[in-house]
Amino acid sequence: MNIALFSDIHANLPALEAFFQDVEQRDIDAMYCLGDLVGYNIWPNEVIEEIRKRNISCIAGNYDFGIGRSSDDCGCAYKSDEEKSNGAVSISLTNQLINANNRQYLRTLPAHLKLEFQLNDDQLNLLLVHGSPRRINEYLFEDRAEKSMLRIMEQADADIMCFGHTHKPYHRILSNGKDHFRHAINIGSVGKPKDTDNRGGYVIVTVNQDASITDRDSISTEFIRFDYDIEKAANAIEESILPNAYAENLRNGY
Repeated sequence: MNIALFSDIHANLPALEAFFQDVEQRDIDAMYCLGDLVGYNIWPNEVIEEIRKRNISCIAGNYDFGIGRSSDDCGCAYKSDEEKSNGAVSISLTNQLINANNRQYLRTLPAHLKLEFQLNDDQLNLLLVHGSPRRINEYLFEDRAEKSMLRIMEQADADIMCFGHTHKPYHRILSNGKDHFRHAINIGSVGKPKDTDNRGGYVIVTVNQDASITDRDSISTEFIRFDYDIEKAANAIEESILPNAYAENLRNGY
């Protein structure tokens, strides 16, 4: 089974449209969105409506959670007063732009999705979260200690855990020394990448018919990058009340 996973669109409609053009040309059996549809650009309604009209199963990101509840807190970990001030402009504008129907949609998104495979006498659990199973806005960076990552996955009963939020893609294979391998997969960002590659990104996770928790290579990932009209997205920011820094973030991939 080939599963396309995407996340962190952040109201970037040109990026989302390019994503759909790319993924629809690939051999996909299922597709899921891991949240953060809104914030940081001018198209929150259009992005939500593109997801809804395709009936794509989606979980809530921290930004979706805040906007769904008309909050002025997106649950974002800003590092400076300037970032915090810019963030306040973004969530205020998003709350102004979002319509009632789409706000209600965000409010009803689930926190997690769990898929259970029964293969080769194994139960293989795939868990989809936004930040982590513990908190919607927890950052699971690639350099997190293996012991800590394993503990999070074990407590959540996840053999494969896919998540976003950091906007930095990676795939780590973990083992506690026993013959049980776990896969931690960050799927990157469609609309606001932060790994210095300004192209949009997503992942295809393949669970083959021989997949097993005892075979570290039976789960594979393909990280895909695609071009989109960055200038259209950046110019939209610059022509709005949003801080111009967000336009430069898009151009620089951070």
